[in-house]
Amino acid sequence: MTIPNIFGLSPGTADLIGFVGMACIILAYAYIVGVEKPNPYVQHGVNLVGAMLLAISLTVHTNKASMVLEAFWAAIAVWGLAKAALGKGKQT
Repeated sequence: MTIPNIFGLSPGTADLIGFVGMACIILAYAYIVGVEKPNPYVQHGVNLVGAMLLAISLTVHTNKASMVLEAFWAAIAVWGLAKAALGKGKQT
């Protein structure tokens, strides 16, 4: 079973999108390590964008395990955004 290339991307474009997604996730991690009081909207928002971009690239370069990982990564980012929006994610 393969994941359909629903966006009609060329392999090169999919690679570029995947690298941008990867950079988002790395930068989000560096942000929480490098900032004394990270903004949860920045942290989780950038992680969500990164996961979505990587998932898009995986529609061309199918890897089911990586797609599952990105789904969980995105779900956790949405959870973090929801906590922040509800005021439960306040930094002390």
